Amino acid sequence: MMIKDFPSSERPRERFLRVGSHSLSNQELIALLLRTGTKNESVLQLAERLLSHFDGLRLLKDASIEEMMSIKGIGEAKAIQLLAAIEIGRRITNLCYADRYVIRSPEDCANFCMDDMRFLSQEHFVCLYLNTKNQVLHKQTIFIGSLNASIVHPREVFKEAFRRSAASIICIHNHPSGDPTPSREDIEVTKRLIECGKMIGIDVLDHLIIGEKKYVSLKEKGYL
Repeated sequence: MMIKDFPSSERPRERFLRVGSHSLSNQELIALLLRTGTKNESVLQLAERLLSHFDGLRLLKDASIEEMMSIKGIGEAKAIQLLAAIEIGRRITNLCYADRYVIRSPEDCANFCMDDMRFLSQEHFVCLYLNTKNQVLHKQTIFIGSLNASIVHPREVFKEAFRRSAASIICIHNHPSGDPTPSREDIEVTKRLIECGKMIGIDVLDHLIIGEKKYVSLKEKGYL
């Protein structure tokens, strides 16, 4: 049977959408990467033959491009797609979380973002999401534009914190004028986010304002 002859609910792509990647077999996942079969066999049959040739994933992960291409139906493009996916998996497995940037002070935070933010021509409101060891899990720009309490909605700030299982947040925004002196709006937004954080158990550790090679920490200024 060719893939078009399968009921739509049993095709790998449709099953991926319906039940999720974790429910798919190795054969189905390989078939998604291969995308097409050959004139005489479906992509699922090609995937099954590939896995059989390498006795499963254990040997497949170490296969060379030449070994891949020795299998009928696997050309250079398909071999590259498979090897790229294998390499991504290998890199994810080898991620070293000990190398994550650690923020122990406002200066650490400023060093982390100063070069990226001090030349911006518009205000960017950015959040750093930290784990319990104050390592940066994620950095995200929440919005671009003039800062005021109606625009910086806590929902947008804390939504990513939940996604990342963050223990705490540091807020950062730049002043294109180069003067990092906090405005009344800066202070109001900070206090609002702190109160929301207390209610849901995620600490807002600081709010930094970035200027031209200088910064202001609202925590150091006593606003937190």
